[in-house]
Amino acid sequence: MSADEQKASYVEAGKEYDRDMRYIPDRITAEPGRSRDPYDVTADADSGAIETPTWPVEAGRYRLVAARACPWANRSIIVRSLLGLEDVISLGTPGPTHDQRSWTFDLDPDGRDPVLGYERLQEAYFARFPDYPRGITVPAIVDVPTKAVVTNDFPQITHDLFFEWRDFHRADAPNLWPDEVREEMEVVMKRIFTEVNNGVYRCGFAGSQEAYDAAYERLFAALDWLEERLTGRRYLMGDAITEADVRLFTTLVRFDAVYHGHFKCNRNKLIEMPALWGYARDLFQTPGFGESVDFEQIKRHYYVVHSDINPTQIVPLGPDPSGWATPHGRDA
Repeated sequence: MSADEQKASYVEAGKEYDRDMRYIPDRITAEPGRSRDPYDVTADADSGAIETPTWPVEAGRYRLVAARACPWANRSIIVRSLLGLEDVISLGTPGPTHDQRSWTFDLDPDGRDPVLGYERLQEAYFARFPDYPRGITVPAIVDVPTKAVVTNDFPQITHDLFFEWRDFHRADAPNLWPDEVREEMEVVMKRIFTEVNNGVYRCGFAGSQEAYDAAYERLFAALDWLEERLTGRRYLMGDAITEADVRLFTTLVRFDAVYHGHFKCNRNKLIEMPALWGYARDLFQTPGFGESVDFEQIKRHYYVVHSDINPTQIVPLGPDPSGWATPHGRDA
């Protein structure tokens, strides 16, 4: 890609960062027009009926396109692995950089996704919406027969991988949405998203000193709350991994590599917060988590793509990732 193609502005001068959360609302469900989740806020409480368009659960029909560099896509790769859906939903992995047009399949032979035949994820969006007006985002689920995008609604994708694809889960798949802690978990996940997952972006893409200062204070207030919470429990909701842990992990694993420096989230590093650092290593060393992480792709994505923040596009050599393999002691 050319330098001109790479250039994009992520910072709006004088303003705080506001993430566009409008995504393709379609869902893949076990029953047409219905949700299996009894707590689904989008469903009718009595019938489970949902208003958004639905596609049928069908093994081998869909391809999850998810760049390992992207935290929102990373969570879908982890959940797919935890649930044992690798042979049910195929995985396409774009490279770590993209331009204003689209993520590209530059890691694949001849620069094309081997299943879809596309050079750009944009082609799957345009196959369904020729004038798609918003950003071409990952993760995205693509219908292989038509090669058209189904959805890019990242929080709904992992929710439905658990509830709607249950017939294909492996026998020992974890219960990522346990009923007994569901209400509290929803509150925890909301705070993690607004204050941490998106909080680092509010720091990095702040358009004024005031916006940055406010975002910085909110982020570290939430991290202090998490440090305290995880001092007395192994995982966010107790003794077992849930979706909440997946959502927090993808930010923590990027924190020292990119958010601390590139996004100016520099009150302290993750490795300086004992409970969070031990917790993050615990998850990293759990099957399904660490193998989904590619630190070189992560660094290249942030430092190259965000050229308005890092005009030289120089990618730092550090930090040393070997600490992620050290004993965590969280199982004691």
